[in-house]
Amino acid sequence: MSDLITRLWPNPTTQTALRGLYLNSPLLPPDWTGQTFVYSNFVTSLDGRIALPDANGTGLTVVPDSIANPRDWRLFQELAAHADLLITSGGYLREFAAGLAQDSLPVSTDAPYSDLLEWRRDQGLPAQPDVAVLSSSLDFVLPDAWFADGRRVFVLTTADTADTAALQLQAQGVELLTFPGTAVSGRAVVDVLAARGYRRIYSVGGPYVLRTLLADNVLDTLFLTTVPRLIGGTGGPGILEGLPLDCPVDLQLSSLYYDGSAHEGVGQLLARYDRRR
Repeated sequence: MSDLITRLWPNPTTQTALRGLYLNSPLLPPDWTGQTFVYSNFVTSLDGRIALPDANGTGLTVVPDSIANPRDWRLFQELAAHADLLITSGGYLREFAAGLAQDSLPVSTDAPYSDLLEWRRDQGLPAQPDVAVLSSSLDFVLPDAWFADGRRVFVLTTADTADTAALQLQAQGVELLTFPGTAVSGRAVVDVLAARGYRRIYSVGGPYVLRTLLADNVLDTLFLTTVPRLIGGTGGPGILEGLPLDCPVDLQLSSLYYDGSAHEGVGQLLARYDRRR
């Protein structure tokens, strides 16, 4: 299986290696002047599915094997290697506890990704990005491994700090940050993390977290892998869920690659979209 992929935009037909595509490319746009840089990543089918309901009836969703693949997973990990902090959700933690998540939060410590951990050391970064969990219900369990890895863990919530679940999280060493209202806004998320020195923030929390960020127009870049397969199904989310946005968020295509070796030759498209500024 070839490691080469083809660049379609800009300067089409150039070939490059899949490995290192996102690790060795500048994460920030060349004209970047902002304090924080917030980015996200999804893999989707051609009919817009990123997950389907779990066949075991748990009420949770799972990324189907028809679009999940190790080549995209490598790029997901490369994006995580750049991050100071990962944003995730209580929903992800419930999927992880049920054994439905693809993996624990990156950067993976498995052998194929050891170069990413070395890259972080060379950049003077901690071994693992810190984590911020967005949750209104606090109905989740945090993996012990996060604390063993030395990660700083935040939970951003509108729940009462005197709630039993809140007290249990704080006893674990979580930094609980509470906000008024029924949901934490995207602007509040970015502001509170920026105030703590985080600059490269990677959202891996799914379509509802993406909606939170887009509602306040604080997402800077979207990486999107599209597998040209129609998989059908109902009840599975797309990359963006929740109420309609008050204002559409305009993105511009910054790069596009064709990976012809994925899925035994079915291939996939690797796109980067930057927010129009």
